[in-house]
Amino acid sequence: MADLYRKNLESERRQLWATCRLKGLARDTPERLRIAEIDRLLAQHEAKKSGSEQGRG
Repeated sequence: MADLYRKNLESERRQLWATCRLKGLARDTPERLRIAEIDRLLAQHEAKKSGSEQGRG
């Protein structure tokens, strides 16, 4: 089954990153802070996903 939550986060991250690169935005801009937040959410999601898969054993 497709992981739509992960795909949506990754899509938003790619879009924000392209905007940041195009405009040359600094690290403390809201767009760059959102990218960092998305990275954190993706890491949490992967940890939860891998934890639930290990429990199936």
